[in-house]
Amino acid sequence: MTAASLVAGVAAGLACFGAADAVVVLRRRGRRPWLLGRGVALLSRLGRLLGAKAPRTLGDRVAAAGLGASAADVMGVKAGAAVVALAAAAGTAPAAPGRLGLVLLLAAPAVAFLAPDAYLRRLTRRRARTMESELADVLDLLRVAVAAGLAPKRALAEVGRRHPGTLARELRRAAALAALGTPAATALTDLRRRCPTAGVVPLLAALARAERHGAPLGPTLAAQAAQARERSARGTVEAAARAAPQIQLVVALLLVPAVMLLVAAALLPALTGGAV
Repeated sequence: MTAASLVAGVAAGLACFGAADAVVVLRRRGRRPWLLGRGVALLSRLGRLLGAKAPRTLGDRVAAAGLGASAADVMGVKAGAAVVALAAAAGTAPAAPGRLGLVLLLAAPAVAFLAPDAYLRRLTRRRARTMESELADVLDLLRVAVAAGLAPKRALAEVGRRHPGTLARELRRAAALAALGTPAATALTDLRRRCPTAGVVPLLAALARAERHGAPLGPTLAAQAAQARERSARGTVEAAARAAPQIQLVVALLLVPAVMLLVAAALLPALTGGAV
């Protein structure tokens, strides 16, 4: 590998990091990254032309990640990204030293094909943590709305309208589907697919019982809110317990050597008689 190719590789890596930071900044400011959107659309169209079929579980993973795209669109992006990566690898493989070109030809399409799956898992974990942290407050608001005499569908809509969180937004979406004529069971099933946290399952079961049998929701929601707060407190304690060894590792590997270097720099002139 020549020095020019090494510099080009480093520059490409820095450009990728810079593009990722730009996308994050644009999303935080509420602006859609136009170039990224067009690139994803082109990859999806290319994958659809190849006739890639989405597996049955991909739709559930897309819903859990909170994306508005369909499973066919995501499968198209996966297939299109693999084709583009294969073409790029085929163009650069002859210049690679030794058998690195063959490895590049095999690894680049596989990584490009699996990268959207990793992105979906990342979004799902983030949504699950966010929803779990919001669950107790949402349950309390639902309990207050039901105690005020609102029907479960109306209570879901009101909580979704008044609470700014991700879970409340999904509740509002389910209530809107029910208001448009979607069967309650179908709306709750869709809500379950889009809420990747275990704490939502008892809530949906209670809502289904209330819809089917008219069971009271107030005591159930109060008990579930208490359990959600217990889980949140337990998760905070576990996170603190996991952070302690990490802090100790940072102290042992970084801070202690840094302090020792400072002490050595101060003592070195005295030990060498000033001839440094």
